[in-house]
Amino acid sequence: MSAATGRALEAVMERVALTAAEVGPRFPLYADPGDGRWTTTGRGSWTGGFWAGLLWLRARYTGAEPDRRAAAACTARLEPWAGADTATRGLIFWYGTAPAGGDAEAAALRARAARACLSACDPELGILPWGEALGGPRLLARVDGVPGTVPLLAGAGPDGAAAAAAHLHRHLDLCLGRPGGAKPWFRPALGFEPATGRWHPCEDPPAGWSRGRAWLLLAVADALLQPALPAGDFGRLTEAAALLTARGGVLTGRPVPPADTARPDGPLDTSAAAITAVALLKLARTPGPRAEQYALRAEEVLDRLIRSHLTGDDGARPPGMLLDGCYDEAKRLAVRHELVWGDFFLALALAALHGLVDITRV
Repeated sequence: MSAATGRALEAVMERVALTAAEVGPRFPLYADPGDGRWTTTGRGSWTGGFWAGLLWLRARYTGAEPDRRAAAACTARLEPWAGADTATRGLIFWYGTAPAGGDAEAAALRARAARACLSACDPELGILPWGEALGGPRLLARVDGVPGTVPLLAGAGPDGAAAAAAHLHRHLDLCLGRPGGAKPWFRPALGFEPATGRWHPCEDPPAGWSRGRAWLLLAVADALLQPALPAGDFGRLTEAAALLTARGGVLTGRPVPPADTARPDGPLDTSAAAITAVALLKLARTPGPRAEQYALRAEEVLDRLIRSHLTGDDGARPPGMLLDGCYDEAKRLAVRHELVWGDFFLALALAALHGLVDITRV
């Protein structure tokens, strides 16, 4: 914890207030790096929970009742997604409600979403399928359908904990190659073909998608902190964390990775770095010889983000914007922008460093 992180947290929280005034009842998605104006969605899509989560973090930061009411109102607007056919309900309802702490209405919505996800799990495939709500084929295993989903399901009783473990381990089986095995070693998305009963890698997202690796590392870190999951999972999960951090260059590579590691001169993705920082802070809270290394690297990543990619109070743009996030490089969509989930994970990491939240519970 330092004066620099304190100033960064203050700037990010002020940015949340400014964003709330701009977007009203809509959900921010990404902001123009030149003037900070947001592109918004009416229902939130897969990112809506991150906006609700940011509002909860601001409510914790200020302690003000109007901020708490704004966070609660935004969370309530996520309700239609509880029954939607999408594995991104983990992103929506875990990160949109866990920062609320003991808020009863947020907890009730989270429980409802967890039960809905549990009922949608496919026991034969061993996963909660990607789903059709956001378009594309339903029977996909994608790494961004794992973070949030693991703790969400784990809160739905013994059956939920079993489904969470199955969902995560099946994704680890499918998405991570074995050392010395077939290339590439990381496959962020695979489709299931019912006619053949086989999984096949998808071309999109690409194997070098750095945010995909960050998402899976976060899911592993969350699982290691879940007491409801089987104790026997610990060894497999620590091995997965070691593989993701070592082969992905998380501990030794650039603190802010390129959006596609196969294109090192392409756009960066600060949102991948922010997700990774949170995952590392969580891993640092698990027993093992790498805990100190994880904590030090998390601080290094955060230092780079706030010193090189966070706007300051220079008058040209609003302060507290985390720039250089890449939504979708292949589609050239928002490739150097402020992204709402990048803001959320930066805010979460900074809030954890300053004792506003328990990183093991969010």
